[in-house]
Amino acid sequence: MNHSFYTSLFKLSIVFGLALFQLSAPAAEKKNIVLIAGKQSHGPGAHEHNAGVQLLAKCLRAGVPDLVDVKVHLNAEWPAEEEIKAADTILIYADGFTMHPALQGDHLQQLSVEMKRGCGFMALHWSTEVPKNKGEAEFLDWMGGYCDPSWSVNPHWQADFTTLPEHPITSGVHPFSTNDEWYFHMRFREGMASVRPILTAVPPDSTMSRPDGMRSGNPDVRKDVANKVPQHVAWAAERTGGGRGFGFTGGHFHKGWANNDQRKLVLNAILWTAKATVPANGVESVVTEEDLKQNLDPKPAPKAQVPQPKP
Repeated sequence: MNHSFYTSLFKLSIVFGLALFQLSAPAAEKKNIVLIAGKQSHGPGAHEHNAGVQLLAKCLRAGVPDLVDVKVHLNAEWPAEEEIKAADTILIYADGFTMHPALQGDHLQQLSVEMKRGCGFMALHWSTEVPKNKGEAEFLDWMGGYCDPSWSVNPHWQADFTTLPEHPITSGVHPFSTNDEWYFHMRFREGMASVRPILTAVPPDSTMSRPDGMRSGNPDVRKDVANKVPQHVAWAAERTGGGRGFGFTGGHFHKGWANNDQRKLVLNAILWTAKATVPANGVESVVTEEDLKQNLDPKPAPKAQVPQPKP
């Protein structure tokens, strides 16, 4: 047998060995996603936390079934300790401030332990808000920013996101515009350390139509709006130890999840905070009108206005 025969045999053995290794190599472990919805809140079509997280879960299971294992908790039900310990990212979509699910009992302490090991953290809409004396330090650490009711504001306005940064969270997302209760003038880490703005827009003057007060206005935010200072309403953050966070202040209206780009942005963020690979075109999903009607809280319809007789 000549030298070329042995060379060919050697090459074939390498190819065969690699094939066997690939067949025996385990598939990448799915990321454990925990979605926590708050209790019923506001009127029909607003703060639909339970329907919202179930819709996001459905999109994840349909769009990236090989990447995630999704657990959903409704009506502020808190996950078991074992589930929290196994989570790769935790998303909360609920009422905030003192009603925040993360501030009840020892939940803040539980989450602190998991954040130190690198678990991801996300908050949507009002759940970006916590009091300064309970939650500020944690939220700045976990997701780089939060809504401070004495500093931030919550008007309804049309936000035009004309440009998007290059980031895994924006994969496949196009510039878009929606009317929502976009909170802005958020509190961020000093110098925006390891914080990356994702959605930024310039609020119109109409956002300052209310008097000064908690969540409605203050001299600092009025100055920013008058000077057309762009405001960050969604952001990504990284922290020491490798953990990732994402804050998103929209989500007041349930119909907003019908916006393909808004929905994809949040779905991408769930993967990114869990340290899963975001598909090049983002998480693809389809939401129908029927999907939006599923799992809505049983809220009474607004009372019809009865015309009053003229004097």
